[in-house]
Amino acid sequence: MRVGQGVDVHAFSDDRDRPLVLGGLLLPGEQGLSGHSDADVVLHAVVDALLGAAALGDIGTVFGTDEPRYAGAPSSVFVEEAVRRVATAGWSVMSVDVTIIAQRPRIGAHRTRIADAVQTLLGVAPGTVSVKATTTDGLGAIGRGAGMACQAIALLERP
Repeated sequence: MRVGQGVDVHAFSDDRDRPLVLGGLLLPGEQGLSGHSDADVVLHAVVDALLGAAALGDIGTVFGTDEPRYAGAPSSVFVEEAVRRVATAGWSVMSVDVTIIAQRPRIGAHRTRIADAVQTLLGVAPGTVSVKATTTDGLGAIGRGAGMACQAIALLERP
């Protein structure tokens, strides 16, 4: 078995028309995050956790932010490739645990749908992905509502 950890942080975008995407899910009416791709902090952290657990690098080295083909890309593309690389290396995903760190928006109403969306992208059984949320109680840039972060841990095993 192997364990990997991923962390991602993005500021909120100044573009009021940019959508917020978390776990591959569009959250209508919420301010989007700034980034080269869709800036999905959940999927970016998950990708780093998967790649890290399999000792396959990180999201920045595999999917560089200087790559024009990833401009505005859905982060599901990164997840699909990470899962492919993990499987090619002989590993399968056992579980993924996600913690979203944000003062806003409130995540509770979306938690189950985000977990379901991540499970579907990973191709794993229901109950394999856990999504939690916390705030920083007003501390720091995230606490002031300037952006959001996410941490993910992935457990892999050799089948």
